[in-house]
Amino acid sequence: MKKRRLFKILSKADRGIVLDMADEIKKRTEVVVIKAPEKALAMIKMREPVKESLFYLGEVIVTETTVSVNGVNGTAVAMGDDYDKTLAMAIIDAAYNGNLFADETVLLELEKEQIAREEKENAMFMKTMVNFKSMDSGEPV
Repeated sequence: MKKRRLFKILSKADRGIVLDMADEIKKRTEVVVIKAPEKALAMIKMREPVKESLFYLGEVIVTETTVSVNGVNGTAVAMGDDYDKTLAMAIIDAAYNGNLFADETVLLELEKEQIAREEKENAMFMKTMVNFKSMDSGEPV
């Protein structure tokens, strides 16, 4: 699994699940906090759709931390100020980097639930979508 996918799953996951996963790793490994969780600002970069040029939308508060699990480093940066979840994400990242993360099926199940939830939300939004062509035609709908 690529890092982008791993962090997408972890960032959308329930806080308690991420903390439980990190606790399991802590029970069987040595965790050292290299950089304690702290707030920072990050720029949000967007692509303008017409000319496809990049611009900065603004800044967002993030929490960043770095840990070591059995000598292997892991880092996490997450939007918001949830220090505990960000620390847990860094522990999971370090365990994943060191091939100490045993149960990838948990991540795949979380991802499947997240995709199902997003599809359900998107279906609800599609019901409210307006078709402007039918409004301009002058014909009764």
